[in-house]
Amino acid sequence: MASSMIHIAVANELNKTLKKDRKSFLIGSIAPDIAKQVGLNKKSSHFQETNESLPDLDKFLSLYKNDLNDDFVLGYYVHLYTDYLWFKYFEPDFYQNGVIYKLDGTKEVVEKSKKRDYFYNDYTNLNIKLIDEYNLDLSIFYEEIPKFKNIIKEIPIDKIKVIVDQAGIIIENSKENKPYLFDMKIINKFINTSTEYILSNLKDIGVI
Repeated sequence: MASSMIHIAVANELNKTLKKDRKSFLIGSIAPDIAKQVGLNKKSSHFQETNESLPDLDKFLSLYKNDLNDDFVLGYYVHLYTDYLWFKYFEPDFYQNGVIYKLDGTKEVVEKSKKRDYFYNDYTNLNIKLIDEYNLDLSIFYEEIPKFKNIIKEIPIDKIKVIVDQAGIIIENSKENKPYLFDMKIINKFINTSTEYILSNLKDIGVI
C-alpha cells in the first residue's frame, strides 16, 4: 500500500481544491491503516475481499456515500482510492511474479512476504523529500485530536489517536538515504495522477 506520507501528500493536494477541514480530512486519509496498529486485519478497514485484493470502492460507497460530506469520512475514502490506484497501476511496475525491479536497473527475486521490507525502506527514505517538496504542514499530528463521529464501523474510532501518534513517529524517524525503488519523479507522477483521478471520481459521484 502507499505510505502514510504519500497518502497525506495526495490528500493535501486534493484539499487545495476541496477546501475541507484540514485536520479532519488528513487524519481521515491515514485512518484505514489503524487496523495494523491495533492488531486488526486490514481486510475490513480497507474493504478487501482478501489481503491481496484491491479495496472495494463500490462497497464503501454503498455504505457511506451519504456520509462523504463528513471530512473525516471523505479522507478515509481518498485513502482507499489511493491504495486502489497504487496496487492496480503503480506497484506492478516494481514487483511482478516474485521479482523486485530496482531503481538502478537490477532485479532481485524476493518472496512476497519480504516485498514490504523493500517498499517500507524506500518510504522512510522518501519522507523528507515529500515533506519538503509538497510543503506539508504536519503540525496536526502533534496537536489535540478532534472528536470524530463514529460513522465508519470498520475501524475503532476511539483508538484513532494510535494512528495519529504513529504518523508522528514516522515523521520523526524520517531519514535521507538512497532509495532502492522509487525516485521523486516517479512518486510525483503517482501523487499528481492520483489527485486527478480522485477529483474526477468525486465529480462523477456528485461529491463536488
